[in-house]
Amino acid sequence: MNISILRNVVIILGLIIFLCVVILVGILISRSKSGTAQNNNDTPALKYNSAPASAIGKIPPNGNPLISHKFGADPCVLVYRDRVYVYTTNDILEYDGNGNVKDNTYGKINKISVISSDDLMNWTDHGEIQVAGALGAAKWATQSWAPAVVHKVIDGEDKFFLYFSNNASGIGVLTSNSPVGPWKDPIGKPLISRTTPGVEGVVWLFDPAVLIDDDGKAYIYFGGGVPEGQESMPNTARVMRLGDDMISVEDEAITIPAPFMFEDSGINKYKGVYYYSYCTNFYSGPRPQGSPPGGVIAYMTSNSPIGPWEYKGVILKNPWNFFGVGGNNHHSIFEFKGNWYIAYHAQTLAKAMGIPKGYRSPHLNQVFFNDDGTISEVIADYKGAAQIKALNPYIRVEAETYAWSAGIMTKPIADNDPGQRALTEIDDGDWIGLSKVDFGEKGASLFTAVVSNVNADSIIELHLDSVDGELIGSLVIPSNSEQTKWIELSTKVSGAKGERDLYLVFKGKAGVKLFDIDYWYFSE
Repeated sequence: MNISILRNVVIILGLIIFLCVVILVGILISRSKSGTAQNNNDTPALKYNSAPASAIGKIPPNGNPLISHKFGADPCVLVYRDRVYVYTTNDILEYDGNGNVKDNTYGKINKISVISSDDLMNWTDHGEIQVAGALGAAKWATQSWAPAVVHKVIDGEDKFFLYFSNNASGIGVLTSNSPVGPWKDPIGKPLISRTTPGVEGVVWLFDPAVLIDDDGKAYIYFGGGVPEGQESMPNTARVMRLGDDMISVEDEAITIPAPFMFEDSGINKYKGVYYYSYCTNFYSGPRPQGSPPGGVIAYMTSNSPIGPWEYKGVILKNPWNFFGVGGNNHHSIFEFKGNWYIAYHAQTLAKAMGIPKGYRSPHLNQVFFNDDGTISEVIADYKGAAQIKALNPYIRVEAETYAWSAGIMTKPIADNDPGQRALTEIDDGDWIGLSKVDFGEKGASLFTAVVSNVNADSIIELHLDSVDGELIGSLVIPSNSEQTKWIELSTKVSGAKGERDLYLVFKGKAGVKLFDIDYWYFSE
């Protein structure tokens, strides 16, 4: 071959190789944006045909129970900075010697669970507060039941106070600078005990509720139990002053004469009137006309936070009337965005799971006051309270935020920050659903998620309105050798416009815990 021709061939081949390298580098750059890997939604590298898991307990589009990935009893509600925080007794499954679930004994509960929402439909799981026991903030306590949480500004700083029941033997208090902790025990002993003046005759020294009045004075309400022969008027409910520091009590406890009292004190103020509410006992004998029936939430009113009180009527019948599951009830009434609501528990999730009794879940329904100040009887249902605002997908959304779910759990990201959590225990077919996500008129073009502990190649499918609804994108998650490293991945999406329900459906190798998710967001 002529040397000149050979030289030209070499030059041409070199140019081709150079152009290929340039094109390849350009592709790699285009697929990396601020450290974010992107994959093409149109041609996902993986396909899985597995069917999504079935929801249990909380079925779309229902709002009750509030969550279905864990239980939660005795709900107390704190409204703070346009969010509703729900604190619950952390019911956990108990097992017999053969590994079978048995009735809840309540004797192993030493944590308080926290969830929150700004729309009353999509709830963020903040995990559990370790209250009692060797690992708890209050090491003197053995249990933590029925919390009451309030916020007060002291010396210009936000302070939060969590009152809890050490079984039925006393009431403790924890403090924090945040509604989700960390929490500490400021006094190292019970706030209210058997030696507290005025508690004589109280069978169960538990179930606190706290009111901070308009003048800044605070009051704690508590007690319960039914002395033999005193079913119609147990006289076991009490109220007493809290100190200005919220971690001490003043004077002596005053008796609240609540007809057929059982447990579960609640306190609210509406248009200058004080409303004391409680759960009635299950006495099966005759009740005088006008008395509350058994196992209901009843209420009394007064012009003073300490009485005298006048019985008014029933707020909420026993859960059996609505869900076919009985047991006691426990409630919290609160105002949010101009409306009033009642949080309460019922054994609906346990019923759906087909497990024994005593495992309770939080629910929410709206409350209506009549013109004369009485309260209309609440009709509990699975539908629950209406969502009050749409979810914004263009900001960071914690992955442990959802309305509905199947198969997933949550876990803390760091030991020193228990309120920050991630979605975990993700198997093939698991999913989460978010209610009324507002993508806007322009719509979304990109979805981004931060994941870790990727054990196998996986996919997050993005569906609208149902787990098998319109597919708007598929995020491919490649297996990662650096297991503990959090990585950000993105994919193109199309069709996400307006206000729609959003479902993240997880697909991957069967029998493998696929990955964890910290948070996600969309981009226009």
